[in-house]
Amino acid sequence: MRTANAQAFELEEMLESRPERELGAEPRFEVVEGGGLDAHVRAGVSSEFLARVKMVVAAAVMLFILGTFRVALTSATVAQLSSNVEVREQIEDFETTNNNLRVERSLMSSATRIDRIATQNYGMVPAASFDVIVIDNGEEAEAEAEVESEAEVAPEAEAPAEDAIGDEAVEDAESTPVVDAGLLAAGL
Repeated sequence: MRTANAQAFELEEMLESRPERELGAEPRFEVVEGGGLDAHVRAGVSSEFLARVKMVVAAAVMLFILGTFRVALTSATVAQLSSNVEVREQIEDFETTNNNLRVERSLMSSATRIDRIATQNYGMVPAASFDVIVIDNGEEAEAEAEVESEAEVAPEAEAPAEDAIGDEAVEDAESTPVVDAGLLAAGL
């Protein structure tokens, strides 16, 4: 049995007997520091990989921002269009109501209706003669004033002519703004 020291001596002898192992002799293979099978594992993540990951993440963030902007823009457009539809419906309702009110106003302000209400409800009688007050300062007012002055000057024998003039005044009264003194006194 040999001892541990004996083995060490044998190794030394073997190393001394080889001439290549002398100092200053170049080794037959090249030594690379830090190399080996697990060198890539020990090195960690490469900078190229990190740059690519950053680019992918930046592209994903940009797509998300653009998508969010598009959805916001679309929802704002839909909201605006729906409010436009509501406004159009309101305008149509207002126009319908306006037309109905115009018809009702024309019915309520008709002269025959006002005469009927005045005679039936308030016991008024139609005036045998009436004064016409014209608000307009134009030529029509002068012509009507002449007609009234002629009607007052005419003798009683021509009473039917006065009725004819009165009928013409009534027809003119419907076409021009005329205020009946009887209705003015009654407050209608």
